[in-house]
Amino acid sequence: MTTLALSKRGSLTLPPALRRKMGLDKARNPMVLVEERDGGLFLHPAMALPVRDVTKAQIKAWIARDEAEMKAFQATPKPRKK
Repeated sequence: MTTLALSKRGSLTLPPALRRKMGLDKARNPMVLVEERDGGLFLHPAMALPVRDVTKAQIKAWIARDEAEMKAFQATPKPRKK
């Protein structure tokens, strides 16, 4: 676990050791995805690809995964209001 200071503008600076561990030090334009999970934030490496470089099979796989996740989400019981 690492503690990071948050600037007034909301910026975080990842220490060099963390950037190396995540492989962000090798990327030309490093990016991370930020996902909210159970009241916390989860960071993982990301990259931007030109659409022309993404195969149709990969796009179909992403759509199938997203549809399966939406189906599972919709099947979860909704909390009742009191």
